[in-house]
Amino acid sequence: MDTLKDRAMAKVIGVRRATPRRWTCSLAALSLLCLAVQAVQKADLGGDSTVATINHSLSLLQRLQELLHNGNASDTTLRVRTAGSDEIKVFHTHQLMLSLQSEIFESLLHNQTLLTLHEPPDSAALFEKFIRYLYCGEISILLHQAIPLHRLASKYHVSSLQRGVAEYMKSHLASDSSQGHVVSWYHYAVRIGDEALQESCLQFLAWNLSAVMSTAEWASVSIDLLLLLLERSDLVLQSELELYTAVEEWVATHQPESPIVEKMLRAVRYPMISPSHLFHLQKQSSVMVKHYNAVQDLLFQAFQFHSASPIHFAKYFDVNCSMFLPRNYLSTSWGSQWVINNPARDDRSTSFQTQLGPSNHDSSKRVTWNVLFSPRWLPVSLRPVYSDSVSGAIQSIRIEDGRPRLVITPATTSSDFAGVSFQKTILVGVKQHGKVFVKHAYSFHQSTDEVADFLMHADLQKRTSEYLIDNSLHLHIIIKPVYHSLIKVKK
Repeated sequence: MDTLKDRAMAKVIGVRRATPRRWTCSLAALSLLCLAVQAVQKADLGGDSTVATINHSLSLLQRLQELLHNGNASDTTLRVRTAGSDEIKVFHTHQLMLSLQSEIFESLLHNQTLLTLHEPPDSAALFEKFIRYLYCGEISILLHQAIPLHRLASKYHVSSLQRGVAEYMKSHLASDSSQGHVVSWYHYAVRIGDEALQESCLQFLAWNLSAVMSTAEWASVSIDLLLLLLERSDLVLQSELELYTAVEEWVATHQPESPIVEKMLRAVRYPMISPSHLFHLQKQSSVMVKHYNAVQDLLFQAFQFHSASPIHFAKYFDVNCSMFLPRNYLSTSWGSQWVINNPARDDRSTSFQTQLGPSNHDSSKRVTWNVLFSPRWLPVSLRPVYSDSVSGAIQSIRIEDGRPRLVITPATTSSDFAGVSFQKTILVGVKQHGKVFVKHAYSFHQSTDEVADFLMHADLQKRTSEYLIDNSLHLHIIIKPVYHSLIKVKK
């Protein structure tokens, strides 16, 4: 008789049970399983050099695949019905193989030999591939197959496949696809509650937002995801104006309700946009014209910010908020690219200029920055030490004991620096699947001249290092001025 647990399981999984009959374990499947266990066991050599291991695991896997393909000694039939159609796929399988991989199948197949499973079209199309994995532990995946395969692995509790597909998705965020896939993977991760995958997708979108906004994938961004992105200060894009333009395009496409639009508009950092462009938006942006009252106070504050010196503005307004904090802008006003050829060879240096701050009051003021890169810098604790007791010999220090080091310092100090400090961000570009994207970002404050963990795990000696593109290290250094509130004047 069916137990309550069996009935509940059948209801969740969408299974129609067949008339129960006694299940007989397939002798062929059991024999193959025993062979598989023996094939992977390691012999205990015990110091005897005559002992060897004979490994026929590859031929065993081939026999297992043939067992599924030919349906030899099958004792279980799966009927997979595609949702929304009359299509039914039939698989002659072996209960032992399914039960070993999936506790769901183990429960559903208790005293059962026929199951009818209901799957959405994309999952049904991959069900044969999924079943084959249960037999041989190997599967090939394409970008568009990741979500339905992960869905099948999750539904039937095949944890090894779940982990494998999730890792595939994390490592293929930069892969090129015609419609884009990172946004859909993020939305899927939210639905299933996979926080690690959510964060990986969100971080990739933030660091490569300028590229994403220029593709068809931008239109697939949900309201919640767009609002999350607008809150972040680590977005990498050309300018705040580029972000506003992309938001305006998204609003025109989706036509959300007014409260949603106004929330999005209020997340734009208008002080980071020049006065001339702000004037243009007030008159030419249809979204701005329609929702002007919702952001009027922010625009007025932005014009005040641009008209006064930051040190004077900070006396009357709280500048310790995200509205006055630049994001990671790629414009030359905020930083510089630096391509270091053959970075493992020797020390390098460069210099560049940035605008003192985003305020129009400081538009003509520049700060010069000096940058030093060393591929094999040694901490004090590892530096060579001379010893009289060893005739002046130095301790043996290996080249690989050093680590990459990047130091960024202002060339001069100025009274203009009062009330402002500088956050430094280094973006590291990498190339994956023929596409260049930002995979690493390091940030540190003005009080520190260098990044503590810069490229700590990078092996720049290898030409095939994932941190190198054609044996060159591609960096983009960004300087973000951060304003501080000074003594406030009573109004």
